Amino acid sequence: MPKSAQPGATKTMQEIYNAEDRAHAEKAIEAFAKTYGAMFPKAVAESTDNTEALLAFYDFPAEHWIHLRATNPIESTFSTVRLRTKVPCGAGSPAAALAMVFKLVESARARWRAITGAHLAALVRAGAKFETGVLVERSEAHAA
Repeated sequence: MPKSAQPGATKTMQEIYNAEDRAHAEKAIEAFAKTYGAMFPKAVAESTDNTEALLAFYDFPAEHWIHLRATNPIESTFSTVRLRTKVPCGAGSPAAALAMVFKLVESARARWRAITGAHLAALVRAGAKFETGVLVERSEAHAA
């Protein structure tokens, strides 16, 4: 996509990403495809081919969406470690490197944000179903 079209496309992609629920996100995807499909079919195909994976976070509790939308949580978690371990001399021995990484992660942990709705994580692990971020109660027919 040329640089001149990127600001508008970026805004449209952010509307998909920040939609209030799956239905609004799907409408935003359709609008993106309609607006840019004729001019940039390959770019639209790359962005819209796997919408199920793109919108999978809507199948989890709404409290968790902010964490699931994160673009690279692992990289941000270990950025402190990466910045301090890439030095010309190195850490010395493997044991010293492991100890240094442990202490860096331990000190960085104090700045990490706690998971919103942590009590819902047990329900997710147990296989509870969520629609638009709300827990779907099983009917009595399914429970028996």
